[in-house]
Amino acid sequence: MNTAEMTDRIANGQGFIAALDQSGGSTPKALQGYGVADDAWNGDEEMFAQIHTMRSRVITAPSFSSGKVIGAILFEKTMDGEVDGKTTAEALKDRGVVPFIKVDQGLEDEADGVQLMKPLDKLDALLAKSAQAGMFGTKMRSVIKSANAQGIAAIVAQQFEVGRTIIAAGLMPILEPEYDITAADRAEGEELLKSEILTRLDQLPEGEQVMLKLSIPVKDDLYAELIRHPKVLRVVALSGGFSTDEACARLARNPGMIASFSRGLLQELRADQSDDQFDAALGGAIDQICEASVA
Repeated sequence: MNTAEMTDRIANGQGFIAALDQSGGSTPKALQGYGVADDAWNGDEEMFAQIHTMRSRVITAPSFSSGKVIGAILFEKTMDGEVDGKTTAEALKDRGVVPFIKVDQGLEDEADGVQLMKPLDKLDALLAKSAQAGMFGTKMRSVIKSANAQGIAAIVAQQFEVGRTIIAAGLMPILEPEYDITAADRAEGEELLKSEILTRLDQLPEGEQVMLKLSIPVKDDLYAELIRHPKVLRVVALSGGFSTDEACARLARNPGMIASFSRGLLQELRADQSDDQFDAALGGAIDQICEASVA
């Protein structure tokens, strides 16, 4: 797939984006869930080799090529690895799956009700490497904890500022100002978030677009205006800690918003499953998440 084909696939594809970007501190937990104990690896390199083996198995499973997975978000080391003797990006594109790369470097401590991204001091080099590797876009996460107007304005400003750097590098940014689903004032804060995003979208120069990855809103269809906005290629949803069933039920009430789930996609997969068992478990999750995304 070339850039135009990948753009069309993300804009119009009937499916969802798989989040395969666990990194650093989240990797041991992901491996434990998969049935790989901590004593099965020694040091970061062996740990990342284990997670790459898992991700390779996901990508090469028949159900992953069903057409229902239209994109996948990767961690840098997954991008650097190979699947089926090809770069991970090429292996994904061969299966009709558009590749994205996680570019944030973690979160700052909470201030004004939000956690901004830490300085992205490796961003330029990572963007150059990602473009060379054939990636289509990026993803970066920050977190909103409460309906603090000043904090929400700051988090949206940071996301768009970095997003424009990513656009200039020839990649499509997924902006992810996640709203903590446990926040008591989430409904109020999501209204503030939508307003700030709309303001920033209207300031984008002609010809520039972004994607948005947002928590499934308290108020159904809250983000319809964002979904229809000409500066937004696609709006995707994170599950944010909801069970898969609840996340899918809530997502189905938000037409035009598609999933970008991680745990919900992978939670039934185990290292000791046969290939048929593994694909059946993965395929069941893919079907459920896809159905909610295209409802």
